[in-house]
Amino acid sequence: MALMITDECINCDVCEPECPNGAISQGDEIYVIDPGKCTECVGHYDVPQCIEVCPVDCILVNPDHVESKEQLQEKYEKLTA
Repeated sequence: MALMITDECINCDVCEPECPNGAISQGDEIYVIDPGKCTECVGHYDVPQCIEVCPVDCILVNPDHVESKEQLQEKYEKLTA
């Protein structure tokens, strides 16, 4: 599953540099996660790094982009090929 940032985001800027896939960027009002690039850090880390550093816990699983660990691994392999 790709992750998403909720409107509780305080624009603290700590999540963006932690994303190994470059999936996080500044949106119109808050940071956003590109579901096409988000692998929940599968292939890079054991846990999503953005969730680890978020001080307000505003990063959740995106119910509109449900993917298995295997699908996330495939996406990682395509992104890093």
